[in-house]
Amino acid sequence: MDRKALKVNKSQLVLKQLRILHPDARCELNYTTPLELLIATILSAQCTDVRVNIVTKELFKTCRKAEDFLKLSTAELEQIIKSTGFFRSKAKSIRGAVEQITAHHKGQVPSTMEELVELPGVGRKTANVVLGNAFGIPGLPVDTHVKRLANRLGLSNEEEPVKLELYLNSQLASKDWTIFSHTLIFHGRRVCKARNPACQVCPVASLCNYFKETQNDN
Repeated sequence: MDRKALKVNKSQLVLKQLRILHPDARCELNYTTPLELLIATILSAQCTDVRVNIVTKELFKTCRKAEDFLKLSTAELEQIIKSTGFFRSKAKSIRGAVEQITAHHKGQVPSTMEELVELPGVGRKTANVVLGNAFGIPGLPVDTHVKRLANRLGLSNEEEPVKLELYLNSQLASKDWTIFSHTLIFHGRRVCKARNPACQVCPVASLCNYFKETQNDN
C-alpha cells in the first residue's frame, strides 16, 4: 500500500472515531440565513462563538437583509459589535461585504468560493464555513484547531492554511470535508487542547504522532 493510501485511511479512521466521540459536532454560530452566517463568521475572528451569538442575537433583530446593515452608520455598527474585538476592521468588512452583495448579487450571498472570496473580509476559511453550513456545498474551513490537530495527529505538516485545506481535501471524500472540520474543532476545544491535551481519554491517541512522541520521551 502506498504512502498516500495510508494517509487516506488514517484521516478516515480519525474522522470515524471523532464522530463517535462528538456526535453533536456542528457549526456553533447561530444563524437562520446564509447572510447571518456570513456576518457571524466575520465576527468570530479572534472571538468565541458564545460571544458572537450574544451580539448577533440583537444585531439580527434589526438587520435581516443586506440592505438593513447599510441603514446603520459605521459608528452604530461598531458599537453593536464592539465586544467581539477588532470591531473597526470587522465593521469595515461587514459594510464592504453587504455593499457588494447588494450591488452585485441582488442582495443574496453568493454560493461559490470564487464569488465569496471577492467580498471584503472574506477569505477561504469564512467562505468554506458559509458553503458547507449554509449551502450544503462541501468545504473544509481551517482554523487554529484544525491546523493544530492535523499537525499533532500527523495527518499533515502543512503550515499554510490554504495548502493544508487542499491537502486534507485530497485525503477525504468531499462529502466529509465539512464534518471533518467540525469534529476536529470540537475535539480541539474539548480534548486536544493547545495546552495539556487529554491524551489519556482520546480515542485517536493510538493514531496520533504527538502521543507516540510523548510516550517515547517517557
